[in-house]
Amino acid sequence: MSQLNIVEAINLALHQEMAKDKSVVVLGEDVGHEGGVFRVTTGLQKKFGTARVMDTPLAESGIVGTSIGMAAYGLKPVAEIQFDGFVYPAFNQLISHAARLRNRSRGRFTCPMVLRVPYGGGIRALEHHSESMEALYAHIPGLKVVIPSSPAEAKGLLIAAIRDPDPVIFFEPKRIYRAIKEEVPTKEYVIPLGKAKILQEGKDITLVAWGSMIRECQRAAEKMKERSISCEIIDVRTICPLDSETIIESVKKTGRCIIVHEAPRSGGWGAEIATRIQEKAILQILLVFAKP
Repeated sequence: MSQLNIVEAINLALHQEMAKDKSVVVLGEDVGHEGGVFRVTTGLQKKFGTARVMDTPLAESGIVGTSIGMAAYGLKPVAEIQFDGFVYPAFNQLISHAARLRNRSRGRFTCPMVLRVPYGGGIRALEHHSESMEALYAHIPGLKVVIPSSPAEAKGLLIAAIRDPDPVIFFEPKRIYRAIKEEVPTKEYVIPLGKAKILQEGKDITLVAWGSMIRECQRAAEKMKERSISCEIIDVRTICPLDSETIIESVKKTGRCIIVHEAPRSGGWGAEIATRIQEKAILQILLVFAKP
């Protein structure tokens, strides 16, 4: 076990997967010599060489398009986009090609690529540098969308994403890149995609969140203890596919739910979660709370 922050945990995951599997390659703007804008890929090029850790031109569409071609022909590219708001030039590549490759080729080709993206606010950056648009990508069939909330989660989820046979958008909450340190296993391990985690059990209300908002929920839960309110906290982990069952069962138990995210409220992924709760849990909740 080692005390690591999210940057260090992701770096360790990349080191271990590249050492284990020669088909794993890293590419992006300044990911080699500079180690990326947030220094997440520091040391990778020195260890694995320029053939496996490649600095690219400033062209997001080219980065993603190249990654799709690599993935189709046997490599496992892990591409970095410097900031969340820079993904948009590659949106067509993600929708029209990465997400559809398996289906349109009738399974002849797959696209085992990971797109790493620092996302969200909290660092006082300018436009295109502080966006939280995960719902855009979760809406695309064929794409998985993963958002870790801590160093240990980041390592296990990234390894799972790299080993997944289909494209994964891996959003890294830059607000907490270096704000949290915790014990992270030094050995490789996998956290399955599509499975939420109950971080804290409670009986009065369910708090649902992901990424940096998990810390805010934990702080709120501590304050609620002073009022004898017991909060259950669920870390969604994977926006798509969404583990609806864990959330719904929790809400059935507590009877109340608050969904916390930093994305735009209109069309945000919280609305999707709220809808699923309404569809699957609301009647049971009403029946329970209507009893005399």
